Amino acid sequence: MTADMSFISLILEASLVVQLVMLSLLIASIMSWTMIFNKRTAMKKAYEEANRFEERFWSGIELNILYKNLASRNQNPIGMAAIFETGFKEYTRLAQQPGRGANMALEGAQRSMRVALSKEIDALEINLPFLATVGSTSPYVGLFGTVWGIMNSFRALGQMQHVTVATVAPGIAEALIATAMGLFAAIPAVIAYNRYSSDVERLINRYDIFMEEFSSILNRQSHEQPHEQPQVTEEV
Repeated sequence: MTADMSFISLILEASLVVQLVMLSLLIASIMSWTMIFNKRTAMKKAYEEANRFEERFWSGIELNILYKNLASRNQNPIGMAAIFETGFKEYTRLAQQPGRGANMALEGAQRSMRVALSKEIDALEINLPFLATVGSTSPYVGLFGTVWGIMNSFRALGQMQHVTVATVAPGIAEALIATAMGLFAAIPAVIAYNRYSSDVERLINRYDIFMEEFSSILNRQSHEQPHEQPQVTEEV
């Protein structure tokens, strides 16, 4: 009698260990694809927010007006806007205190911006470790299922008097499905991890450059106009 070699039958007739391996790989694949789509949306939003904020920042708007506009929004700022809001708020608070010079206010603003930058980096890197883990471990998990399935197949064959290709093929095929599922889970995760890691790195570099430029503006204009609110009056 010819064995049923359909994909579903091979999975249903696999041993319990192999089925558990396949199930874990399926769950990992679904989770990684969910995170990939979520990460795509988050990165797109982060880049759009960065472009929008840079356009406003270098438009010549007064910094105190830009700060008030951000503070009046119902939603919390992200990216450069969050770094700017945190730094400008701290700078203004320290500059208004008696006995605080411009240098002390600038140092306090820089410390606050570094803290804000760390929070933004953590937000950008969410899900990347999971994608890296799926990409690096899924092939080995699938290989474990394949080895276990082949081992059980050979143990069963050892008890048979007559061995043909028809008797060997189903056991080998169901074992190899685990390897295929491992690769199916790993390849998209690796591609997504490499792409989004590069995107995150470029965005972090933009944040770093903005912090340096903003600090330079605060430092220059606080010395040139110590009694006025700093303003952005130049473009890059």
